Order: sequence, then structure tokens, then C-alpha cells
Amino acid sequence: MLKKRVVVTGMAGISPIGNDWQQVSRRLKAQSTGIQYMQEWEKYKGLNTRLGAPADFSKPEHYSRKQTRSMGRIALMATYVSELALIDAGLLDDPCLKSGQMGISYGSSSGSPDAIADFGHMLINHTTDGLNATSYIRMMAHTAPVNISLFFGINGRVYTTSSACTSGSQGIGYAYEAIKYGHQKMMVAGGAEELSASQAAVFDTLFATSTRNDTPDKSPRPFDRDRDGLVIGEGAGTFILEELDHALARGARIHAELIGFGTNSDGLHVTQPDRDSMETAMRLALQDAQLDASAIGYISAHGTATEHGDVAESHATAALFGSNTPISAMKSYTGHTLGACGALEAWAAVNMMNEGWFHSTVNLENIDPACAQLDYIKDDIRRLDCEYIMSNNFAFGGINTSLIFKRWAEKPDHPTIF
Repeated sequence: MLKKRVVVTGMAGISPIGNDWQQVSRRLKAQSTGIQYMQEWEKYKGLNTRLGAPADFSKPEHYSRKQTRSMGRIALMATYVSELALIDAGLLDDPCLKSGQMGISYGSSSGSPDAIADFGHMLINHTTDGLNATSYIRMMAHTAPVNISLFFGINGRVYTTSSACTSGSQGIGYAYEAIKYGHQKMMVAGGAEELSASQAAVFDTLFATSTRNDTPDKSPRPFDRDRDGLVIGEGAGTFILEELDHALARGARIHAELIGFGTNSDGLHVTQPDRDSMETAMRLALQDAQLDASAIGYISAHGTATEHGDVAESHATAALFGSNTPISAMKSYTGHTLGACGALEAWAAVNMMNEGWFHSTVNLENIDPACAQLDYIKDDIRRLDCEYIMSNNFAFGGINTSLIFKRWAEKPDHPTIF
């Protein structure tokens, strides 16, 4: 089978540190995080963490009530950031959206928590007060891709990637495969998540959240000896992926080429990460890209700032790359945006690759001696000239993903199929 080459022709993000690359890059360069004390969480008895990373986002003014009645905050962010990505790709309102040539591969950990709460109210109080015809649409795990499809009239295949912290990266990876193997010409891909105290409570019950409530700017601290857990954030990220021949034919601007994707599962434990499986996912991405590990110039780490996660990830990375590949963790700025993180972190990594610099891991002051020796970027940005970068994510349930992007050369030196 002739495999198609896949390129990125549109990108956009909504995050706790900005909703466009100019804002985000300024915050990354200034080591300015989006972590805040969440005053409204004080009402929850037993919740230890009060730290969160909200995005500055509200319903776009040009979205009508009719268009958004089936959208919770997750779907709103996913739809709007997809609109921005389609504009970036020069495809908004293009007839190809409704031609069957474009599909969607998009995810979140769940639907909107407020809608889930409405059904919980019914079960606890034995009344359907508060439920309406759109309650389920806002609650369902595939609320983001369905609402994107409805809003833009996209009628190709739809993948729902509801896999916690790998929802966004699996969304991108499965979109890549749909194009690579000729099932679609274009894909809207990514992930979204909205901030909720209920999500913080998931990790709080596992004693995995940061409780530095008095010093929000000092947490989270991925790979640091003095870390005390993760912080939950929110946002959305969308990639427009496209078959290379199709992109070249319409004169599209190309941000990067996606050349490798690896995913697997531990098959061992629901919440405890496995370093061997993590390494395998990275190795699968390298095999798919037909690259040696030495070709990778930068690694975007999952970097949650949990002890088990950081240690396992660092040793998995070292087993494959040794100690010389620069690595940093964007969650130190945005918190853990769950279903959005795979897309947001890849978005940032591609932009940085194209600009020749990479952010540090903020708050990384004393590297945990239990972590492997890696080339951790700390204290300031690192200027690097990279042809290939890797973006990794690892999720509850033992789901692992790895994406490899190649910097785009305006004149390809090899055929568009292989």
C-alpha cells in the first residue's frame, strides 16, 4: 500500500497562558505560569488542593444561542479553537469541509462536568429537574467532535479519543493514520478539557495534587526533588492535518510534517505508569518515522510533577535517548490540561521548532535524584536548531502516546508517497 505523507496546515490553541502563539510564547519565555488559587473551590470539604489553571475564554460573540445550545465549555473551546485552526489553514468555509474528504479525530476525558452533575442530581434526588434535550449532548464523551462536526458541517469519519491525558495526542495520531492510509484527505484533530473541582478531586484522592495553595507560582514542579503533585488546568488545541499532495495543490502554508506515531497500553495497572511501556511507545513512533533516536533534537515531556510519573518517564526516556536530548515539560506552565495537553504541547513544540528555541521547565530547581539523568532545560529558554522533535503523553489506564514532527522544508527532497 502506498502511504501518504501528512502535513500540518493549521494550528491553534486555548490555554491558561494565552489563546494565541504570541501570548503563549511570551509567557513561556518569561517563565510566567497560569497557576492560580481557586477561591471558588473553598466550598468543597475534604478537597486539599486549591490550585488550578483556568483559561481566559468565553463564548465567542459571533456564536448564536442556537449554534451553542448543545455545547458545554469543552465543546465551545474545541469548536472555537478548531475555527481558528481552519482559518490558519485557509479552509474555513471551503467546500471540502462538507465533501466527505475531511474527518474529525478529537477527544476529552469526559463531557462537561456541569452536565454530568445534572444527571447526578436526578439519580440522587429522584427528579429530572434541570435536564433538557441537550443535557446528554453536553455530557457525552464525544461532545467535542460531534459539536465540531455540526458547527462546520464536516461529514467525514469521526474518531472519539476519550482517553484521559492522551485524548489530544491520540486524536492527532489517529487522524494522521486516517490520512496516511488514504481514508481521508484532511482531518481536524486534537483535544479539549474544562477545569472542574471534580477533576482535581480525582487526583486529590490519590494524594497526587499539589497543596502549595499559598504559593501558586511555585507549583507544579516536574522532575524536581521538592515537587508535591500536579495542578489541573484547562484548554483546547486543534491541528488541521492534510495529505501532502492535497496541501501542495492548493498552495497551503505548511507548519510541519507529522512523520511518526506510536501508541500502546501497559496492561498492568490503572494508575501506576510502566517505564517499559512508555519506552515502547516512543520506540514505535521512531520506527514509524524510520528514524534513529539520535535524530530527535527535542522532547516535549508529559511531566506531570507526580513522583511515580516523573521517575518512570525519565527512565523510559533515558533508556532510549541517553542523557543528551534536551527535554522540558509544558505542564509546569499550564498545569495538567488532561484531554487538551497532547494537542497543546504538540502545538507549542512545533511552533518552537520553527522558531529555533524551546521553553524551560519552570520551577525545576533541584532535579530529583530518583529521576534519570537527562538534558533537562531549566532556568531559561534553550536555542536549538532541530529537524525532528518528539511529543510524549501518558495516561490513566496505562495508555501511552508519542508523536514525531519534522521541520518543513519548502522544497521536498523526496516523493510525496512512500
